[in-house]
Amino acid sequence: MALRSAFLSVLLSVIVVALKGGAYLLTGSVALFSDALESVINVVAAGAALAALWVASRPADAEHPYGHQKAEYFSAMLEGALIVAASLTIMYSAAQALQHPKPLESLGLGVAVSSVATLLNWAYGQYLLRVGKRLQSPALMADGHHLLSDVVTSVGVLIGVGLVKLTGWHALDPIAAVLVALYVLWVGYKLVANSLNSLLDEAASPEVQQQLKTLVSQQAEGALEAHDFRTRYAGSITFIDFHLVVPGTMTVEAAHAICDRLEASIEQQMPGSEVTIHVEPEANAKQHGIIVL
Repeated sequence: MALRSAFLSVLLSVIVVALKGGAYLLTGSVALFSDALESVINVVAAGAALAALWVASRPADAEHPYGHQKAEYFSAMLEGALIVAASLTIMYSAAQALQHPKPLESLGLGVAVSSVATLLNWAYGQYLLRVGKRLQSPALMADGHHLLSDVVTSVGVLIGVGLVKLTGWHALDPIAAVLVALYVLWVGYKLVANSLNSLLDEAASPEVQQQLKTLVSQQAEGALEAHDFRTRYAGSITFIDFHLVVPGTMTVEAAHAICDRLEASIEQQMPGSEVTIHVEPEANAKQHGIIVL
């Protein structure tokens, strides 16, 4: 599902580039040029996402015992960096156009062609976000957010070009391009920042951590306490580890049975989890731990 969605994203991006490039050639609008340039970045980013998903789907091996899921974050970082590069190029083009504004041609047809491309981006961006959220895929979600940011910039461009047609003030075209570039720069920054957090093993959300602790408290019957919870994400996998305190007289077999039951319960309630439990004797209990009910 993820690889197919990424492959379709590449095909869609190529179609959108052709449409937006045609709109720019029809009109000569620097704002439409900026929109087309961002769509070129979409093609490269979608290709990178497809490659990252292929790498991430490979099973764990001797060199990568925790799997290859983090490859998706490199794709998201590349996409963010490309967006930043595109925004700087747009600003340069807009500055040139502000110094030498020129009349636009065939605005009606150019706007119609660009509008079709924008609708395609909106529809597939929504789809990628749904699939990415369901599969917990950073690459698909980054691609979906990028397409929807492209929709926002396209709408801004279309408004700017429309105002040029209504007012005859050609400087509005490069001004719209500058606004687009600033928004694109912000989106690129957020993508890079989020990917860096994930590469640095950012913990799961407070809601997920609370769900985990509640589950352990309710399902670890026979144990006394759990503490030192740690979580991190790697693509669609959530790595979880914690310490479980059991009575000092409990046998290894009985403690292992509790761990097996806990692991099965957590993986059922939190799909995609990889759980590691360290068993400790009663003397190692901590006051701040989670009491088992």
